[in-house]
Amino acid sequence: MSLEKLAATIASRKGADPETSWTAKLLSKGPEKCAEKFGEEAVEAIIEAVKGDRARLTSEAADVLYHLLVMLTARDVTLEEVLQELERREGTSGIAEKAGR
Repeated sequence: MSLEKLAATIASRKGADPETSWTAKLLSKGPEKCAEKFGEEAVEAIIEAVKGDRARLTSEAADVLYHLLVMLTARDVTLEEVLQELERREGTSGIAEKAGR
């Protein structure tokens, strides 16, 4: 599954019945709850990265990507907008980009 397809699926769940869709349930709880859940998943991925368990890190990384897209959707930020921002930064040194903020 591509990130674009996942993002489209998540967007299609916005406003769906929270009783029939986990994504709709998360989105119905609001952006703050979506952000909290993303943070929890990010911490779990960090723990697995430190432990060095590739399989668990892979699983947690998938959770992070899913919850990042849910959080973005909750704030009406599209994956395309994020990809455009990454493209804008392409060819710019990370150090220079950070200094320009």
